[in-house]
Amino acid sequence: MKVLHVDLSECKTHVEEVDEEFALKYIGGRGWGARLVWEHLKEDTDPLSPENIIVIAPGPLSGLYLPSAGKTSICSISPTTGIYGDSNIGGMFGVELRQAGFDAMVINGKAPELSYLWIDDDDIQLKSAEKYAGMGSIETEHQLREDIGDETVKVASIGPAGEKMVKMACITADWGRNAGRTGMGAILGSKNLKAIAIRGTRDLPVADLKRLTGISDKAFKKLSRHNLFEFWQRQGLMSVIDYANTAGIIPTHNFKDTHFEDAGKINGDVMELEYKIGDTACFGCPMACGNVNLVKDGKYAGTVIEGPEYETAAMFGSNVGVSDFSAILRANYLCDEYGIDTITAGSLISVMIEAYEKDLVTLEDLDGMALNWGDDESVMEMIRKIAFREGVGDTLAEGAYGVIERWPQLAPIVNHVKGLDQSAYDARVAITMALGYATSDIGAHHARAWPVAKELEMGCNWDLNEKADLVIYHQTVRPLFDMLGVCRLPWIELGFDENTYAEFFSAAVGIEFTLEELLKLSNDIYNLTRAINIRLGLTRDDDRPPERVFNDPIKTGPHAGKVLNRDEFREILDIYYQHRGWDMDGIPTDETLKASGLEDAIEYMEPRRKAE
Repeated sequence: MKVLHVDLSECKTHVEEVDEEFALKYIGGRGWGARLVWEHLKEDTDPLSPENIIVIAPGPLSGLYLPSAGKTSICSISPTTGIYGDSNIGGMFGVELRQAGFDAMVINGKAPELSYLWIDDDDIQLKSAEKYAGMGSIETEHQLREDIGDETVKVASIGPAGEKMVKMACITADWGRNAGRTGMGAILGSKNLKAIAIRGTRDLPVADLKRLTGISDKAFKKLSRHNLFEFWQRQGLMSVIDYANTAGIIPTHNFKDTHFEDAGKINGDVMELEYKIGDTACFGCPMACGNVNLVKDGKYAGTVIEGPEYETAAMFGSNVGVSDFSAILRANYLCDEYGIDTITAGSLISVMIEAYEKDLVTLEDLDGMALNWGDDESVMEMIRKIAFREGVGDTLAEGAYGVIERWPQLAPIVNHVKGLDQSAYDARVAITMALGYATSDIGAHHARAWPVAKELEMGCNWDLNEKADLVIYHQTVRPLFDMLGVCRLPWIELGFDENTYAEFFSAAVGIEFTLEELLKLSNDIYNLTRAINIRLGLTRDDDRPPERVFNDPIKTGPHAGKVLNRDEFREILDIYYQHRGWDMDGIPTDETLKASGLEDAIEYMEPRRKAE
């Protein structure tokens, strides 16, 4: 097992052999990434400085013969939040990195000019990317492959937003697969790294290939027989639009509401019948949830894109009041090409629409452009302004914190946790969702915990201890998938048994692991990222959901009038800390750190406890 270290400032690389103890303790993917971030952490490092490292780490199951094994974690200190950040990307990029012989890559420094990294198995070169300056992510990927002369090369790149260090900038690969959250693209931009291109030719090691293929054959068959399998292939995550609207959790008009009257105009049925022309899938995935869509007529005719997924459709649909699916596709395309996170961009644009509606900002603040719900053309222009840091877009490019710093009066309507804008699920109807957002180590992101469906299914009147435990389980099993390098969707959408992943891992590495043992290791990493954040100044005050969930009742739909009770939230937060083995300030206790094998974190926690 090898980690490739790249020093862009010195134009040097070296390869580190990883011992078995490290490999098994941190598993891979997000686990390796978090540990490497910890080992390089300095409290005063600017996330956009050459000293900040970025780790690209597929997991030990990435690229193996098993369902949905194409995930890669990208980890660093986030420019969006100033604390630990990671983002997950599907497709083939991480698989190719492993096939080139590397289980992770650590990048630091800053290239002397705009460059791209070329990895051709052991041949690693830093090359000029001046030709690609200002190019969009998708265009860069296409052009690099053409220039290299190999259409099978895997490319991850940034668009103009990344070059301009927009704090919501993505890293994009495989024609629209995005590491979208926490601003990882801005970090590559700060390092003058336009792209990474990889060609790998090696086989991947498997300890017990016969056992792995046997388990995997059964897994593929089981998934294909699920009653929702064929429907999932047809609509993918776009099927969630109808669920979220019916359940009363879809973001509408900057989360002022949770029900959208025009949801039927932007749902999976509309996509499937009027726009869809094909499917895409990540490595080894039978679910093929990627939808290729084409706008055939109208002002956005000719737009073709892989997407949208639910979050993009909601944030550029109901949340900004747009009911034209072709406009959502266009917004998706622009974000992918410019290289910006659709959740954050859609969220902050909706903030500005509401702010203008309520006279909290002036027309001059908006560069003379009036913003109104449902005005798709102004949404497109705001996306462009953010990507190129033009006018008001320069403020939005700084993220939630930047918007609040310039306009403090907007704080109550900026829906974020720790600086990361809330994903497309309202939290007023489910205290577990509010707790999941509040305690997420990267900010308000559903990928860390999505317990809202279970709470709605169970009803509100069940014990807070059980609700806290549900959130903790989600925050343990979901990151485990990131560590292994697999997608969570077979589990969450088709009910695939998570115990099977312990069997996959055991067959791959040749050492027997139970699911409980793997979950324990995943929980250890959650304690590690908490320790990173405590070192960077995080306090209990940061573990709170957006203010809107307490202050603004839902207007329409099945939960009209609903808000979250602040005292009840404080109570469940206390319970959550207790169950995690953290003190009432949210700092892991010495006993918890020792149990997680994190004795080296204790010395950094003690001063924080005394300060509290």
